[in-house]
Amino acid sequence: MNAPEVMTQMDPVGMIKPRRKISGISAILLPFLEDGSVDWASFNAHVERTSNAGLAPAVNMDTGYANLLDEATRLEVLKQTRASLGTRKEIRFVAGAFVDAAEGSAWNRDETLRQVELIQQQGGIPVIFQNFGLTGQPRDQLLESYAEIGRHAPQFIAFELGKMFASFGMIYDLDTYAGLLDIPQCIGAKHSSLSRQQEWQRILLRDSKRPDFKVYTGNDLAIDMVMYGSDYLLGLSTFAPDLFAKRDAMWLAGDPAFYGLNDLLQYLGFFAFRAPVPAYKHSAAQFLKLRGWTKTNKTHPRSPERPESDIPILGEIAIRLGEYQ
Repeated sequence: MNAPEVMTQMDPVGMIKPRRKISGISAILLPFLEDGSVDWASFNAHVERTSNAGLAPAVNMDTGYANLLDEATRLEVLKQTRASLGTRKEIRFVAGAFVDAAEGSAWNRDETLRQVELIQQQGGIPVIFQNFGLTGQPRDQLLESYAEIGRHAPQFIAFELGKMFASFGMIYDLDTYAGLLDIPQCIGAKHSSLSRQQEWQRILLRDSKRPDFKVYTGNDLAIDMVMYGSDYLLGLSTFAPDLFAKRDAMWLAGDPAFYGLNDLLQYLGFFAFRAPVPAYKHSAAQFLKLRGWTKTNKTHPRSPERPESDIPILGEIAIRLGEYQ
C-alpha cells in the first residue's frame, strides 16, 4: 500500500487490534525544588518507578524541558538516568537529541551527531528532535539527514511535532513518512499532530510497508490510539506510569476494565493538555506532588504555569484513579 492508497482505504473500526502487547515509553518530568534547582532525588525515583512499571523512560523530551535546558543539565539528566537504571542492558531508555537552531539556518550535522553520541554513551536510544535546520530542508535532503544519523546510530526514533507544541515542529506528508520507514536504523517515530486521522494513516502505511516499525502516538488527547496499533511515547503517562502499565496489561488480557481506566486517564489528559498546551508540565508537577512523588510542584521558570485552583480538580481525579491501584 502506497501513500495515496492509505488515504482512500481507511477503516478505523476494522483497524482495532485486540489483545495486543503495547510498547509504552513515558516521558519523564524534570522536577524542581523551591530554590529553582533540579530535584534529582525525585527525578531518579520517577525514572526507576517508570522502568519498574514496565515502561521505558524517556528523558530530555518536551516533558523534561529539553529545549529550555543548557547542555550541562541535559548531560547530567543522561548520567542520572543511567545511574538510576543501573548497568543491565535489558533496561532501556530513550532520550531527546536536541540541537537549537534559528529559523532559516542549515541543518547542523556535526552537532546533531554529537548529541546522538552523548546519548549512546550512556546506553540510551536517541529521539531526534526537530528544529528549523532539519525541517527547513527539501524532502530528499531531509531524508538523507535521517539516513546520515542512521549511519552513526544503530537505532533511533524520529519525531514529528505539531506547531502547537513548538514553532519549529513539522508534521511530514505521507511520502516523507514512507521514506523514514526505508531507513532500517529508524525503529519508530513519535507522532504528535493530535490528529487521529493522520495517525491512522501512518499505522496503515506501517502495517503494509514495515510491520516492525513503531508508530508512537504522542496524542495525549487520544490515548486509546493503542487500540488501533499505535504504541506510545507520551507526556501524560508521567502522571501515572503505574496506571498506564496496568491499562496496557488489561488490553493484552482482554479485560473490559481497560475502558474505564482509559477513560479516567483520558479525562486527566483533557484537563492537563488544555490551552496553553505547554503548561501541561506544570499540571504534571502539581499531580506528582499530590501523589507524594515530588517535593514541590515547581516548574521550569520559562515554562507556562497553571493556576493553584487546578489542584483540587487534580486531587479529585487522583482519588478516582486510586480505585484502580
